[in-house]
Amino acid sequence: MSELIKKAKLLKAASKRLGMLSTSEKNDALGQMAARIAEEKEWILQENEKDILAGKGNGLSDSLLDRLLLTSERIDQIVDGVLQVIGLDDPIREVIESWDRPNGLQIETVRVPLGVIGMVYEARPNVTVDAASLCLKSGNAVLLRGSSSALNSNKALVHVMRAALAETAIPSDAVQLLEDTSRETASQMFRLNQYLDVLIPRGGAGLIQSVIQNATVPVLETGVGNCHVFIDESAEREMAIQIAINAKLHRPSVCNAAETILIHEKWPYASELLSALHGQGVELRGDEILAGANAFVKPAEENDWYTEFLAPIAAVKLVGDVREAINHIDQYGTKHSEAIISENEDNVSLFFRAVDAAVLYHNASTRFTDGEQFGYGAEIGISTQKLHARGPMGLKAITTSKAIVRGTGQIRS
Repeated sequence: MSELIKKAKLLKAASKRLGMLSTSEKNDALGQMAARIAEEKEWILQENEKDILAGKGNGLSDSLLDRLLLTSERIDQIVDGVLQVIGLDDPIREVIESWDRPNGLQIETVRVPLGVIGMVYEARPNVTVDAASLCLKSGNAVLLRGSSSALNSNKALVHVMRAALAETAIPSDAVQLLEDTSRETASQMFRLNQYLDVLIPRGGAGLIQSVIQNATVPVLETGVGNCHVFIDESAEREMAIQIAINAKLHRPSVCNAAETILIHEKWPYASELLSALHGQGVELRGDEILAGANAFVKPAEENDWYTEFLAPIAAVKLVGDVREAINHIDQYGTKHSEAIISENEDNVSLFFRAVDAAVLYHNASTRFTDGEQFGYGAEIGISTQKLHARGPMGLKAITTSKAIVRGTGQIRS
């Protein structure tokens, strides 16, 4: 029996038990997980260092190495994320709606777990714990399939979590890591309808499209983040500059970082903004006007408007008005996160009505598209699709519902 089938069967059995547990039992287990991760910090960091050294030897980019890297502070953040999940309301058995029918039937819909979730992701080992904690709190078992570049880190984290769960009501079999990272096994996983209820891909465009195109298991799609900041003519100078810098540079390697900055042609501080970005090490690729007026701005190519750089690189462009900005976003955006910096309420209202994206911002950085920042604790991913869930996905996004009907002997005539 292959590793995949063996672990899938264990998950299916564990999910039945997990879905019956109380909130207090799940919270206790998550508390044990958080404590054990904190206790084993040094060993986890040692295992992560193996992945970092191998990644450097294999020529991974700086942005990928940053995603792969664990530090003492990042492990503290991982632990804090688990603790935040403990503090969240348990969605399972929540009554979504209820009503009475004229024939006396009483109907209610309640939240229930999805069952077994297959998580397919790249590089970032923090996703291993985020996904596990959210799945367990929402009553779901989880099969984790990370990338080969993070295998040592993921094995360490899963080992620690399963050891903690062994002393709790949650069966340790509810969390499994698929250590075989081959494409052949991944393809089998994508078609494992007998055991998996949903797949969630989280990573680059190539990974996401591979899952979507090859899976027969239903996919809860997360998306690439080609995010924009539009600075309107009325934008306040200091606010606009600070938001653009934060959106681009706070953490350039993540999906909610801004990749393109659109500037109203009548906003008087464009040169100051570009100089500020350049001064902080951002490579700028601009339209003909901006590249011609600023020696440090390289001429942009068509592909630059489509690119999720995940690096200190930004495409910059002048636009005539808010409608031109909206049209640009419609053509090149990925429906992730889009921001307008403006003091013109009519333009803000038009932007909010016309732009099709999971999250829209007024006078704030795109970097807030995040489960923790939205108050969801950790996140399972950021959905840019339109079915089931959209935006940062917390506990409720990984549940479904069932109808409970109570009668007094009714039969249908």
